[in-house]
Amino acid sequence: MTPLALAPRPSAMRSRADRLGAAVAQAWRASRPHLLVLLPILLLAAAAAFALSAWKAGRTNAAIVALEAGRDIAVTSEAPDALLVARTQFLAARDRLGEAEPLLDTLDRRSAAEAAARARYAVANARIRQAFLLIERSELDKAGPQVTLARQDYRRALQARPDFWDAKFNFDVASRLIRDFPEFDRKFGDELKAEPKQIWTDIPGQPRGGP
Repeated sequence: MTPLALAPRPSAMRSRADRLGAAVAQAWRASRPHLLVLLPILLLAAAAAFALSAWKAGRTNAAIVALEAGRDIAVTSEAPDALLVARTQFLAARDRLGEAEPLLDTLDRRSAAEAAARARYAVANARIRQAFLLIERSELDKAGPQVTLARQDYRRALQARPDFWDAKFNFDVASRLIRDFPEFDRKFGDELKAEPKQIWTDIPGQPRGGP
């Protein structure tokens, strides 16, 4: 006959629990001074990080407001996407497109689709605006590259953001200019291929939107 296993006596269980509790208490007493020193440091570091983040956001917003007000604020390539877009819009409105190109490249490298679409839209508007002025002066040789580049920028904006209505509309305007002046396409070409599922060209009219 197999003997029955006897359950541990309550006194033995209490003894083990007491020893475990004593070990935990001893560990807490040993680590408590270090924790009391470390906790304020951690809290201070967290507060500093939040303060730095808020300060950077404030500076970014202030720079965007200044650019929108027409102040020429320098922006580095490390700036946030929204600030790069604001700077690009500022430059495009003043036909300083050569300065805007590096900012577009930065947004492309970051894969910032929304920001890149807005920036390219601003540049394309500036190009198409220049093209209309040149066409009015019968300077078709100078207008052609602007129309072609504008159409490329509208297309790239749409590739990044297919639901960009104003870019679709203005892309159609640029395409109609090329149909009206076929020598633009023959002379200067269009190096990007359209994506039919993303771009359509059936709306007449003048370009929309500011730079």
